[in-house]
Formats: sequence, structure tokens, C-alpha cells
Amino acid sequence: MSTDQPTPGSGEPSDNDPFRKRPPEPPSDSGPGGGSPYDKEPPPPGGGEPPPPPYGSDPYGGGPYGPGGGPGRDPYGGSPYGADPLAGMPPLANRGKRLVARIIDGLLISIPVGALMTLIVGGYDPTDTDDTAKSVSVQGTVLLVYLIYEGLMLTNSGQTVGKKLMKVRVALLENGGVPAGSAGWIRAAVYTLPEFVPCCGFIFWLVNVLNCTWDKPYQQCLHDKAAKTVVVAVP
Repeated sequence: MSTDQPTPGSGEPSDNDPFRKRPPEPPSDSGPGGGSPYDKEPPPPGGGEPPPPPYGSDPYGGGPYGPGGGPGRDPYGGSPYGADPLAGMPPLANRGKRLVARIIDGLLISIPVGALMTLIVGGYDPTDTDDTAKSVSVQGTVLLVYLIYEGLMLTNSGQTVGKKLMKVRVALLENGGVPAGSAGWIRAAVYTLPEFVPCCGFIFWLVNVLNCTWDKPYQQCLHDKAAKTVVVAVP
């Protein structure tokens, strides 16, 4: 009896034959290369692009003088990775130029104010104990005028007459800007007011101005640290 169904041994493998060729299966959505939605990171809630990193988290974040201007970071390039804290900022002012600028400003104020006060109080001998009150009055007036002079100049442009001649400038350590407002006045006050204290005032003044010779990395005097300023060169 004939049959249309092939029988085992007729030359065509059966369905259970492990060597039987089967048609290719459609791509799986769960394997690599199969277009699975799990192959890619899911979109953030609400759709759209992933949120940017927090401001200032980039170790190479921009600033007014170059790298490192993010919040909580050194404005002149410092970073927790040990980058040069002076990278990207204008060069620090030469200490000699800073000293000459102070001398120019001191002479600019003390000579005319001292001469005027001498005319007002009359002639006096600074070494004469009888003229101590006159001496204190003249010196106090000179210091007070110097305080006002420096405070106004720094808050306006960051430069006094002496600093302009020496091509140096006082800048905020935070962003390099002009120390307008309280910063300029704090700097001027810390430099000037301690000198009103007899004896101790001079010692503080001496330590203050010499501090820039060993301070690292910004060569700040104590009045710079109090006002959070730095002295840089002007091109």
C-alpha cells in the first residue's frame, strides 16, 4: 500500500532529528544586538536628555581667569586633583613694586596732610614730650585721611595712585573683580587702623606687610586675607 507520508529511512529526516535544519527564528528582543530596550539606559523620569552635572562639578570648570571657577573651588585653578592654584590667573604682582606703590601713596598723603596739620596746630617737635598731643593729632589725621583715600580708590578701581604707577591691582580672590563695597574698606582698615594703637600697632603693621614674603601661594598680606583679595600685575 502506498502512502504520501515519508517514512523513516526514505531520505528525509524526521521532526525529532537533531540534525534537521529549521528555519531561522526572528530576532529576540532580549539578547545583545536584538534591539532590546534593555540594551540601553532607560531615559530619565519625564523623558528628555539626562540632567547636566551640577555647576562647578567639572574639574576643568570655567572661571574669570580660566579653569576652576565653580562654587567651592579655587577661583584661580585650584582643585582637589592637585592642579596648580595659580593656573589661568594673571601673574602675581612683584613684591618690590607693591612696596614702592605703598611708599608713593604714603608720601602722597603724609606730605600735604602733615604740612596742613602743622599749620593748624602750630610748630611742634615730635621728640618733645610736651608736644606729644600735637604729634598724635597730626599722625592720627594722616592715618585717617590715608584710610579714606585707600578705601575710595580700591572700591572704585582696585588701584591707588601708587598702584597705577607700578602697574599692579588689587583683585577679589573669588572672581578677580574690583573689591567694591566692604572688601575694599576692610582691606584699607586692617592695614591702617591698628597703627592707632601705640607700640603694638607698629608690630602688627610690620608682621602684616611682611606676611606676603612667606605666604603661599598668593603672597597675601594679612589685610589681603581679611578682605579675601590678591594683588596681581596689570599688563
